[in-house]
Amino acid sequence: MSRLVQCIAWAVLAFLVLPSLLIAFMSFGTDPYLRFPPRGFTFDWYRLYFSDADWQSATLFSLKIAIVAAVIAAAISLSTAFGLERVSNPRLKESLRLVLLSPTVVPGIVSALAFYKLFSAVGLTGTFLGFVVAHTILATPFAYLCISSQLHAYDRTLETAARGLGATRLQTFIHVTLPLLSPSIVIGAIFSFLVSFDEAVVSFFISDTQGKTLPRKMFEDIDFSVSPVLAAVATTITVGTILLLAVITILQNRMKRIPSQQKE
Repeated sequence: MSRLVQCIAWAVLAFLVLPSLLIAFMSFGTDPYLRFPPRGFTFDWYRLYFSDADWQSATLFSLKIAIVAAVIAAAISLSTAFGLERVSNPRLKESLRLVLLSPTVVPGIVSALAFYKLFSAVGLTGTFLGFVVAHTILATPFAYLCISSQLHAYDRTLETAARGLGATRLQTFIHVTLPLLSPSIVIGAIFSFLVSFDEAVVSFFISDTQGKTLPRKMFEDIDFSVSPVLAAVATTITVGTILLLAVITILQNRMKRIPSQQKE
């Protein structure tokens, strides 16, 4: 039975990874269109992506939005996690958590339409502020889940000990609490960054001809010309995501060692 489960797991993994590998192979082909198996080998499509002004403008726009949204989402999640930990009423606490996590269960198209109607009315469509607000709302639940799980697990007696030694609340937070929670904060910020950078549906609805994110630019390129540049962009995003996930894995291993260090 265990062998069957392993085979199923490997089959699912191959099903998920194989499309990305095929796209990566096609990004090095010499044909001016997507073809598998690719003919020849070239880096021209990557050079075109990194030198084209439109592609770089969309990429930088997405990066700026994702970085700002990740920082704000991590800050909101940290303060919210502390606040909810101190709510004594269990029903109120659970209700607030459900409200905070609601963006993860609302269909993307519903959120996109809601943001579009709201931003059109207040003039935020296509603006940097509009993207940051929308992406922060969508990314905050992921940062909150990372931070709240670590906050629930860490030893509160360390704060009590610091206060007993004369530290103020602010000093205790900066020198004791924040260092212990820093891995989960960074992980939450990375997840928020990935959610924002990869967001396509909401970005498509609230963008315009001036403010375009990278996913919106990719959709436009699919409409007009399916070139290997798309494969190069997708492969670059995949490699960047893998690197960030490696960082998350390292930080998670560090978080697992924190409880044992606290006991010592």
